[in-house]
Amino acid sequence: MLKEGDRIPEFEVTDQDGNTVTEKNFEGRRIVLYFYPKDSTPGCTAEACNLRDNFDALKEAGYEIYGVSKDSQASHQKFIGKYSLPFTLLSDPSTQMLQAFGAWGEKKMYGKVTVGTIRKTFIIAADGTVERIIGKVDTKNHTSQILG
Repeated sequence: MLKEGDRIPEFEVTDQDGNTVTEKNFEGRRIVLYFYPKDSTPGCTAEACNLRDNFDALKEAGYEIYGVSKDSQASHQKFIGKYSLPFTLLSDPSTQMLQAFGAWGEKKMYGKVTVGTIRKTFIIAADGTVERIIGKVDTKNHTSQILG
């Protein structure tokens, strides 16, 4: 289980445009890496739009934002287009990255235990270590959790 102070794991996924992204792309940059279950669902849309609406404040604080789900590149392109999202979405259909970050596993939904994406956010320092983990994400006020 990844914890604060750990180096981020190796991964290789693609962004919404089909470009390969690995942990090396994060080197020397402060990253907000948020994992979410599914494009265009109510909670995920609220979270993405909160980050979009506060994008300038996050940039001023020195962060780059990346969202990750197992949705396809095409789904990500639609989600970005529909809500004018100004940040990169990473596609992880194999769940390799989700698992490496501990964002894939059992969770309760409507009283049922299912396996899927666990919503969580990692604040990553420029040296590639985990600065902070937000495990209980408030989708409507996520920026204040990140900046607070």
